[in-house]
Amino acid sequence: MTDPLAFVRANSVLQSPPLVPEVRLHLASEVLPLWSKTEEELGREGVPPPYWAFAWAGGQALARYVLDRGVLGETVLDFGSGSGLVAIAAAKAGAASVLAADIDPFSAAAIRQNAIDNDVVLDVTTDDVIGRTDPWTLILVGDMCYERPLAERLTQWLRDHARAGATVLVGDPGRTYFPKTGVEKLASYNVPTSRDLEDRDMRETGVFRLTA
Repeated sequence: MTDPLAFVRANSVLQSPPLVPEVRLHLASEVLPLWSKTEEELGREGVPPPYWAFAWAGGQALARYVLDRGVLGETVLDFGSGSGLVAIAAAKAGAASVLAADIDPFSAAAIRQNAIDNDVVLDVTTDDVIGRTDPWTLILVGDMCYERPLAERLTQWLRDHARAGATVLVGDPGRTYFPKTGVEKLASYNVPTSRDLEDRDMRETGVFRLTA
């Protein structure tokens, strides 16, 4: 594999998501060609989709919510950060510190570059942080309930943090494995989407607080 940052720069264009014009991200226009290029770059098949290259509906809604309401002084974890959209929004909205966590090295490279392009400071990790007990005051999760094993493992860990006093906010457009109970809806947005990513041009997307 060559330099992940070089790959990100070569396969994306700096642009703003529809719902969050204040933020600029390195994004791609089509999933399948970039997915194939990622497999070629890594020299293997069956790699996860290039989540970093798209501003998903849950992340856009959560970023919009954070920017509109502010997170002044919070110590923030953005889990499954992807492009870094939500982490960047938190940094712009006054967070004391932001950690963007994503296990994909291409995502980590994209987040670092996107942070520079938005003139914000944040930390990035490719560690699997599920199970960690750091005293984050605010945990942000955009669009992560698309796969059952991950969603169940993640939700239990997030509830542990909620019990410990953290605020846990989740942006979700109705993914299959989003928890059916123990959530409080805080806001709703109509998020423009791409037919390359979704089955419609607009998705109604909620921001929820996960309860203990």
